[in-house]
Amino acid sequence: MAVAGMEQTINRDPALFYWILFPITIVMILTGILRHYASILMSTPPKPPSTPSESRERLALLRGIHLRNHASSTLSPSSFESRRTHLVTAYKSGTFLKDGPESRGKAAPNPMTDPAAMEGMMGMMKGNMAMMIPQTLIMGWINAFFAGYVILKLPFPLTIRFKSMLQSGVMTRDLDVRWVSSLSWYFLCLFGLQPVFAFILGNDNAANQMSQQMAQMNPAANANPFGPGQDPDKMFLAEAENLEVMEHYSILDGVEERLLRSQGVVLE
Repeated sequence: MAVAGMEQTINRDPALFYWILFPITIVMILTGILRHYASILMSTPPKPPSTPSESRERLALLRGIHLRNHASSTLSPSSFESRRTHLVTAYKSGTFLKDGPESRGKAAPNPMTDPAAMEGMMGMMKGNMAMMIPQTLIMGWINAFFAGYVILKLPFPLTIRFKSMLQSGVMTRDLDVRWVSSLSWYFLCLFGLQPVFAFILGNDNAANQMSQQMAQMNPAANANPFGPGQDPDKMFLAEAENLEVMEHYSILDGVEERLLRSQGVVLE
């Protein structure tokens, strides 16, 4: 049992550090690199819009997203308000829909009968498979060969809340929370190797599954924000609501006072 105020020691083979920690880390890095290049090979470039109305529909939603994300750095309050009023009115009236305002309220087309939607669904499935299959294999490999090992001790103190995160597979009541199990090291590598992948592959990489999932959920990152089975009218209404509740601020607010204060001028 661990005694408060005393350093807990475990008779542990030092070779575990080299034969478990290093292989798991190297395999996770190599798997991320392979996932990146596999995603590039399996990805299909987005198809350009077939009609001008479809192109306007896509760009209209992206215009609202960019206005919401970047207006504070470039637009004055009056300019922002005029753009917001125009976009919200057009979104709610269905002006930007490729089939016109009369298409509002219609049921979304069945993606199983749309070749473009089917291709988009297949692309999403291939991306999910590229993330899930390697992680499932690595998880089985670690459970089969390295389960139940304690491989290292962190050099800094932690609270008891970190115990479940750092000691998966070897949960004991008296083990110091700073000891890390092999299974927990796998999870730490899974969520903590993004800087390594960014250094090796660049910032725009598909090696990290968390960043890839975030990119799939961000419409502004896609050439076609309308995925399979999505209703453009509902997405326009949702973006209109986001713009309505947005409070504009400008980075130039009070710039004169800040400039004078930086020059040592005392304002009354």
